[in-house]
Amino acid sequence: MGEGPIEATTGIRASTDQLVVAREFLIELLKRSTMPEKDARAVVLAVDEALANTIEHGFGGAEGEITLKVACDARRFSITIVDQAKQYDSASRVSQSNVDMQSHVDAGKRRGLGLFIMRKVMDEVKYAYRDGKNNELTLVKYIKPAENA
Repeated sequence: MGEGPIEATTGIRASTDQLVVAREFLIELLKRSTMPEKDARAVVLAVDEALANTIEHGFGGAEGEITLKVACDARRFSITIVDQAKQYDSASRVSQSNVDMQSHVDAGKRRGLGLFIMRKVMDEVKYAYRDGKNNELTLVKYIKPAENA
């Protein structure tokens, strides 16, 4: 744990069966970081939600590739998700995502919390559309010392 800066990249197909591959990639890198376990679980959840949104709303069932780029140092863990799906600005939607959880649950809704979760568990959520073809969603979690460490 905490072996210095980490940089890694992987690619997955735009298919929900690939979410487990992305999770395993992230978990392995988070284990090498100094991220407390509770925060690491939150990062995996937020990235899972971001990827599910990209697959569902960006690709909408079409084939495609998604690239995950991770950069980590002692202070922050950053994940950039890059795809060439239709332009879909999750970051601005995140800032507009104010969910009344009780109303959501009372209404029996099981979906629609991904953006809310991303905003709640990550410290930064940024979107860019590059070169007229690449969506880039960057999620950052600051690394805080573990409690009772």
